[in-house]
Amino acid sequence: MSSARRLALFDLDHTLLPLDSDYQWADFLARTGRAGDPIEARARNEDLMDRYNRGELTAEQSAEFMLGLLAAHTPFDLAAWHEEFMALVIRPAISLPAVRLVQSHLEAGDLCAVVTATNRFVTAPITRAFGVPHLIATEAEYVGGRYTGRIEGVPSFKEGKVLRVNDWLASMGLALADFSETYFYSDSVNDVPLLEVVNHPVAANPSPALREIAQARGWDVLDLFAHMEDAKS
Repeated sequence: MSSARRLALFDLDHTLLPLDSDYQWADFLARTGRAGDPIEARARNEDLMDRYNRGELTAEQSAEFMLGLLAAHTPFDLAAWHEEFMALVIRPAISLPAVRLVQSHLEAGDLCAVVTATNRFVTAPITRAFGVPHLIATEAEYVGGRYTGRIEGVPSFKEGKVLRVNDWLASMGLALADFSETYFYSDSVNDVPLLEVVNHPVAANPSPALREIAQARGWDVLDLFAHMEDAKS
């Protein structure tokens, strides 16, 4: 293969999107009466997000609630509701700077993938909306035509992202070392393990904790959504 080939990996939530798609999906289901007791569901959703932001959430703790929402409904209903979710929540949040960032790598001929801890059901349509051809996500187990509420395989979370990326590349006969340049864009300290193994780590719209790490290590910092904050002020 050509030594000039490049790899570009993108986290999704708060990186390409100015929101968390997992949190927003659960909130959407609660608001529309599709998540059981809406008050209880929203409280659980808030607690999970707080623990994630503190770096204290495990993939299993998240899956119990988030994948349980999938297991409670038929795939037919879930697909219809996700179309509403895309139209009402996700597409209005997709910003031109984020689209341009992705397009710059695609047009350069880079191998591109979204690497997210959020499950594939929620993120596959979002990844397609950005035009990214590959998705590495947490896989929701699917048996007998229904989601089971359990994770299948290794979740794409923290160190799991590194393992999943390596496995994905290996499935194509590739490895990180085969690329002249490797990029990973992320907002979260949970993604430090993957940021550490690429040669172009980019703290994109970073949390305060990740911004501090990026500044200490000399990583690039990219604020894609600064224009949105300016518009609010």
